[in-house]
Amino acid sequence: MRILYYDCFCGISAEKNLGALLDLGVDQEYFSHELAKLQPDFTFTIDIGKKQVGGICGTQADLIPLATKACSLPETAEIIRHSTLSDRVKEASLSMLQKAAQAEAKVQGKSLAEICCPADMVGAAVGAAVCMEYLRVGQVVASPVQVGGGFVQREYGLVPVPAPATVEILRGIPLKFGLVSSEVTNPAGAAFLAANAEMFTDKIDLSVERTGYGFGKEDLQIPHVLRIFLGTKGSAREEDEERAEQYVLETNIDDMNPELYGYIEERLFASGALDVYKTAIGMKKGRLATKISILMPAKREREILDVIFRETTALGVRKYKVEKIMLHRDFTRVRTAYGEVTVKNAYYQGSLVKYKPEYEDCKRIAAERKIPIVEVYREVYKKIEEQKRGK
Repeated sequence: MRILYYDCFCGISAEKNLGALLDLGVDQEYFSHELAKLQPDFTFTIDIGKKQVGGICGTQADLIPLATKACSLPETAEIIRHSTLSDRVKEASLSMLQKAAQAEAKVQGKSLAEICCPADMVGAAVGAAVCMEYLRVGQVVASPVQVGGGFVQREYGLVPVPAPATVEILRGIPLKFGLVSSEVTNPAGAAFLAANAEMFTDKIDLSVERTGYGFGKEDLQIPHVLRIFLGTKGSAREEDEERAEQYVLETNIDDMNPELYGYIEERLFASGALDVYKTAIGMKKGRLATKISILMPAKREREILDVIFRETTALGVRKYKVEKIMLHRDFTRVRTAYGEVTVKNAYYQGSLVKYKPEYEDCKRIAAERKIPIVEVYREVYKKIEEQKRGK
C-alpha cells in the first residue's frame, strides 16, 4: 500500500500541505488543469516555486482566489459534484469541507446551512485531493500535530492559537502546543488530517520512496515547513491493489415521492457517501419499492444516518461491512487533433492493464467541435496506441 506519512513537527496549513504534495512530484500542469474544472464558480491564480531555508529545499505554493464568491456547503457540494473532477477527488474534497464547515458552525453558534465555504478553503481541499489521487495514495498517517501558540486575528476578532475552529476539527487527535508563538496549523490543514488520516503516531514502519517539503508564508525561528514521506508498506503482492474497509447502509422505501431521490442523493454525497445507487424491488403484499444502497467509510456513518432519517421516510437501515479492492490508478494527458484529453490508467502487478479517456473531457470537446463523441474517443485511443508503439 502506498502511504503518505505527515511529519507535522511545525504544523500543517493549506499552503504547506499543497507545497509538500507538489514537492513529491505531482505534475504542475496536471494540477492546474484539474483545479480549473471548478471554473467559473471558483477560479485561482496558482503561484508555485522552489524555496530553500537553511539546509531544506522544498516548494512554496499559493492559491489566490480570483473571485470572492463564498458559497454555502450545499452550494459548494453541488458545484463540485457537477464538475468534471473524478469521483475520488469529489468525495475527498467534500469530506474536508464538511469537517471545516461543521467546526465553524459549532464555534459560531450557527446552523450548517449558514456557514460559507470560502474560495481559498475550496481550493485547498480540491487541490489536496487532486494531489493524493495523482500520487495513488492508499493511506494517510500522521504524527501528533504541532499547533503553535499566541494569538491570531480572524474576521470576528482576536482569538487564541489554536483557533477555536481548528481545535474543534482536531478534537480527538493528539496535539502539541507552544513550539512557536504563531499559528502553524490552520483550519484548512486541520480539516485535511481530520478527513484523511487514519492513524496518528510517532512510530511507523515505512519504506520511503520520496520526501516532500512545503513551506509556510511566515518566517519563524525554526523551519516553517511541513514534511511528507511517500512510501510503501507490505509485500509486493499487496502493492498490486488498494484495499479499503468500507460499509454499506441499505433501506427499502415504498412511500416517498420519487422526485425527492435526486435531492437526497446530493445530500448523501455531500455528507461523505462514496456511492449511492437505487434498486427496484418487490415487497410483501405486492408493494413495489426502491432499495437505496449507500457505500461509505465508517467515519461518515453519523452524517449519512442524519440524511436518511431526516430527509427520507425510512424508519431503519441495514448495515454490513465490505472490502473494496481497487487497482492502482494515475492520470496522464494525451494530445490529440482536438486538444488535450485526460486519460485514467490502471495498473496490475506493475503493468498498465487498462486505460480510459475521461468522459467529461470528451463530452466537452464533442460539444465545442460539434462532432460525435465516439469520434473523440477514437482519436484518443489512436494517439494512445501510437505512443505505445513509439511513434
